[in-house]
Amino acid sequence: MSTVQKKICMIGDFSVGKTSLVSRFVKQTFSDKYLTTVGVKIDTKMVAINAEKNVKLILWDIAGNDGLTTTTTSYLRGAAGYLLVVDGTRRPTWNSALNLQQAVAAEIGEKPFIMLLNKADLINEWELDTALIEAQRAKGWTILMTSAKTGDHVEESFLHLAMAVL
Repeated sequence: MSTVQKKICMIGDFSVGKTSLVSRFVKQTFSDKYLTTVGVKIDTKMVAINAEKNVKLILWDIAGNDGLTTTTTSYLRGAAGYLLVVDGTRRPTWNSALNLQQAVAAEIGEKPFIMLLNKADLINEWELDTALIEAQRAKGWTILMTSAKTGDHVEESFLHLAMAVL
């Protein structure tokens, strides 16, 4: 069985759930305590794609901020793909994600990515409407709803991206 390594970056504003999604995926844990990421946190997880291939995902959880900084862009180098995370309860994080996607593509080129609409467990508090989401999907974007708290669609999201970067 062959194994390949792929660097995946977590991109999005502060407090959208990037660290919680990684923690749920790698350790199957969730914490309500908010600890801001400073710089970058790196985790790894081996996933089996099929009987012949494993992928070691090297997950770069990049601190959220307003736009890309010189430091942030250096963290993106070598990424095979990325997860663009939005907090469904905060509409400004959607707008920020659209801008971040353009900035990331300008920096590292067109790479596979998935937009994750996080905090699906709080859907009654969402500030995003279906028309907005469907309009972005119509542009060819893969958009999945996740909940780091409950684990809904977290594993699926990472596996979907793992297959896309092969």
